[in-house]
Amino acid sequence: MRAEAGVTDEADEQLGREFDQHRAVLVGAAYRVVGSVTDAEDVVQEAWLRWAAVDHEEVRDPRAYLIRITTRLALNKLRQQKSRREEYVGPWLPEPITSDDDPAAAVELADSVSMAMLVVLETLSPLERATFVLREVFDLPYDEIAATLGRSESAVRQLAHRAREHVHARQPRHHVDKERHNELTMRFMAAAGSGDFDQVVSLLAPDAVLISDGGGKKKAALRPIHGADKIARWLFAVIAENPDFEMRVATLNGETAFIAYYDEEPDTVTFLESTEGRISGLYLIRNPDKLTTVPSRHELG
Repeated sequence: MRAEAGVTDEADEQLGREFDQHRAVLVGAAYRVVGSVTDAEDVVQEAWLRWAAVDHEEVRDPRAYLIRITTRLALNKLRQQKSRREEYVGPWLPEPITSDDDPAAAVELADSVSMAMLVVLETLSPLERATFVLREVFDLPYDEIAATLGRSESAVRQLAHRAREHVHARQPRHHVDKERHNELTMRFMAAAGSGDFDQVVSLLAPDAVLISDGGGKKKAALRPIHGADKIARWLFAVIAENPDFEMRVATLNGETAFIAYYDEEPDTVTFLESTEGRISGLYLIRNPDKLTTVPSRHELG
């Protein structure tokens, strides 16, 4: 009995080690589908239970297998979120995610998890979103995606085409240089911090859009705000109401983000999107339920 128990323990440890090798990939896959850190972690935990119960002799490629079951579980979670989303107060934005303490996670999350990309993914149907993640991010073959989603291969190809066209239509026409983008965002935040209204307006694209998510728990615009002048006026009104904010820069979602702290805790996380040298999109997450993984001011250093 002891020998059998020893073999079982060793096998369980091996399963755990193999699963942990892919954990960052799986969190990235689930997060791209559900847009929530907490829900992504729940999905990965459920994937572990499936992994522990499967006949591993039938699994040829553990990474691909785990990505498929994780995405399928994430799709189910996304569908369960529907009622929550419908009852949500104001715009819904994905949760910021950090990977500063996990280099492997940083690599996995560096691509296609920018806030702007996640906002675009939110406009896809659940099946289109899952298909896009499996095909465009992880390059799974169509037949495997079809088996994962319970659809025909031709249907999956159509889903992939629609999703790809939809995403590409909403991306900048020209490549955005990361260094120039970061320099622009720093200038913008400096102008906002110094109260230079005209400079802020000049750095915003005329058709810029601001989306803020307070979840009914923090002040936020209940609808997207369009236009440079209206956005600047709204931003300065928020700044005037919160003079004790301390702004810090951090890397979230693989990109530069600005965190407004109040009493050591994050109050607002802001992501900026730029197009052709101007700020074209502003995404502000203020719902405290979505800031639980954002480091405190003390943790940020």
